[in-house]
Amino acid sequence: MGALVGLGLGLGLLLVWSAFFLPRSPRDPAPGGGRWRQLLARAGLGEVSVGSLFALCLVLFVFGFVVIQAVSRTVPVAVAFAAMAGYLPIAVVKQRAAKRQREFADVWPDAVDNLASAVRAGLSLPDALSALGTNGPEALREAFDEFALDYQVTGRFHESLDRLKDRLADPVGDRVVEGLRIAREVGGGELGRLLRNLSGYLRDEARTRSEMESRQAWTVNGARLAVAAPWVVLLLMSFQSGSVTAYSSGAGIVVLSVGAGLCLVAYRVMMRIGRLPAERRILA
Repeated sequence: MGALVGLGLGLGLLLVWSAFFLPRSPRDPAPGGGRWRQLLARAGLGEVSVGSLFALCLVLFVFGFVVIQAVSRTVPVAVAFAAMAGYLPIAVVKQRAAKRQREFADVWPDAVDNLASAVRAGLSLPDALSALGTNGPEALREAFDEFALDYQVTGRFHESLDRLKDRLADPVGDRVVEGLRIAREVGGGELGRLLRNLSGYLRDEARTRSEMESRQAWTVNGARLAVAAPWVVLLLMSFQSGSVTAYSSGAGIVVLSVGAGLCLVAYRVMMRIGRLPAERRILA
């Protein structure tokens, strides 16, 4: 028990140290800055460095190994659950990125409607975009608030749009921003019609995708349940060290490795079968 308390204290001190002393990247990540950088940007964690993410994974791996090893006294089982614990931060970031993208897809039509209303009221396009920082959908306000500040400081509309795209890190946001950029360059005569057409298109697209995701949910949940079930049983068995000591042998390691590989392959296949086409940031 004393070792676990000491480990918990050490882990807490390490996380506090990492929050202050590990290097952090700029708030606005550069587009195309690597797979992990783009993942953090899509999750709204652009201020978190990739090194900090992997450091947290390593800490959780060590913590999970020590805890399961103390409970089961079986190294292969401890390594298996430590790998799951180490992957947990990446899974959370991916889930947050997917959730953020769904939230953006739901609110973009309302944001474009607000833009169209502001333009009809006589506001310029930069002022209409800046107004979304206070009157727009809650999920988008922070990004447009920073756009307003950026535009006030620099006065450069196109560069401010580029930084807005980097903050949003959203495929739909890329299309909206580029449409506004083109409308600004060719003139504002058709801006109102463009915004109304864009709003209708985005609303139809969000409705269709929501229906498809609701039908897909049973496939995703079934795959997760099927993969998690044997590992939950193994975790419960770990509390009785005599039940899992067989995994310390060579044959036990092979069984555990093959089982983990089959679970991973089966999960990936099920997710690929039920996966919807993912929109990419082709204009980033």
